[in-house]
This record gives sequence, structure tokens and C-alpha cells, in this order.
Amino acid sequence: MSIEIRQEFELAGVTVRFRFAAHSDRGAVRRVNEDSYLSAAPIFVVADGMGGHAFGDRASQTAVAAFAAAFDGTRPTRPGIVLDTIRRANDDVLALTGETDSFGALSGTTLTGIAFVDVGGADNYHWMAFNVGDSRVYSWDGRTLHQLSVDHSAVQELVDLGQITRREAERHPERNIVTRALGADTEVDPDVWLLPARPHQTFLLCSDGLTKELGDDEIARIIVFHDAEERRESDGLPVTLAERLANAAVAAGGSDNVTVIIVESELVGANVSGPGSSEDTIDRHGLPRFLEETRPRG
Repeated sequence: MSIEIRQEFELAGVTVRFRFAAHSDRGAVRRVNEDSYLSAAPIFVVADGMGGHAFGDRASQTAVAAFAAAFDGTRPTRPGIVLDTIRRANDDVLALTGETDSFGALSGTTLTGIAFVDVGGADNYHWMAFNVGDSRVYSWDGRTLHQLSVDHSAVQELVDLGQITRREAERHPERNIVTRALGADTEVDPDVWLLPARPHQTFLLCSDGLTKELGDDEIARIIVFHDAEERRESDGLPVTLAERLANAAVAAGGSDNVTVIIVESELVGANVSGPGSSEDTIDRHGLPRFLEETRPRG
């Protein structure tokens, strides 16, 4: 059972309220859960230890531990701190290679997440999404599920080249091959996006154990009907949306470990911008050049 947690940041001119829950399951086939996660504002991450590699569970745990040590949970963070932590996590996972067996097997893990960040200037709060591998970040606007991250995988490259469709990619024999991961090289190359904070936002983070079993339409259907299901089950233990989605993936086959985090945020205060305000709110002074792109690609 997962538990919904609430947290608040009291900031100048605005209160940020977070509501979040996470759930992880080893699935119906795997003997070990190689997924790890961190769910505590301002940072939320999912790491999926690379199947077939030595110490996949330790690799994901090591990556998440780097984030747990870097954030104290009392205020927004900065984009530079998130980037430094991604690099530190990569170094820590690389260090595991020396502990593997004599055959030279590698430890590796995907990493995806979001962080509530202050990019400088008045009321300049954003969500920073980041991704290495094929774990995913989605946004939910109340009607539609939008995939923000872009998979670093062999099949995604085929989709980008127009050689296969997204539907064909879901069953392609090479769908498990990732093209980027922590622990794969001395330099890590994450995709990063800055999304302006809005009065109400919802994000879904997951390992590929969810998306292997459930398509985006089915995930959206479960989200839409979650409240009704929760009312129907009110006489028993509460089930969070994160747990409901993970359970659905296991029921659909559970061929892999599955981890889901649901994050909702609400901004309350006189300086909160409405949905019609400009999205170009970033003070770019001092930010890396690639953070100037505030919308995901793809």
C-alpha cells in the first residue's frame, strides 16, 4: 500500500502545495525489484536498474541515494544543483563497476525526474524535468496525458527516423535496448526541460514496467476513473493513483518491475500567474545554454 503525502513551501508571495504518492512492485515475473525512487519535494526521481546487468538494483539505489543526499526538502532548488547531482549519480554508479564480477559486467540505471526550481528573478518558479534512458515523465492536464520526456532507446530512434510507428515500437524486439544510461560512460548526457510553474499541475513519473503493459490511452483512462473507483472502495484501505496504476500493469502481465510516482502541485498567492500568461518567464542569465529551450522535443 502507498500513502499520499502533502507538503508545503511558504515562499515570497506564494505558497506551493504538493500532494504526491509513489508505489513500486517487482511485477509478476522478476525475482528482484531493480527499480528505486525518491518522492519528496522539491525532487522526485525514478531509476530503473538495467536488466541483465550486474547489480542493477544497487545501481538504481545508488543513483537515488545521490539525490536523497543533495536536497533537504524545505525550499525550491536550482537547476545547476540538479545537473550536478545527475553527474554525481553517474559517477557513483560508475564506481560500482569495480565491485562487479571478474567478467567485467557493468552496473547501469535509467534516471528520470522532476524538480521544483527557482531560476532567479521575481516569482520565477519552474518545474525542471530531466531524463536519461527510457523511464518517463508525463504531464496530465485533466483531459490528456502528455509524454514530456523522450525515450533514449533503439526503437525511439527508429520512430524518429520514420522507420516504424509508435505502435510498432511497443512490440519491437529491440524495445528493451536503451541508448543512454547512468553508469554507461564517464560523461552523462541528460535531456532537460524547464516548464513554468502553473496554479495547478500534475505529473506522472514511471519506469518502463508501466508503459510496457499499459498504453497511454489506458493510463489516461485509469487516471480519469480513479476518483470514482476510490469512492466505490471507500469501505476498505485507500488506494492511491500510483498504486492503482502499478497494480494495473502487474495485472496486465507484470513482465517487469513497475514504479509510479504521481505529483500534484498548487500555487496559492497574489503573484500566481494564470494559464494565459506568457510562458517565457525564465531569467536565463547564468543558465546553461541548453536550458533556454523550455519545451520538450518530439
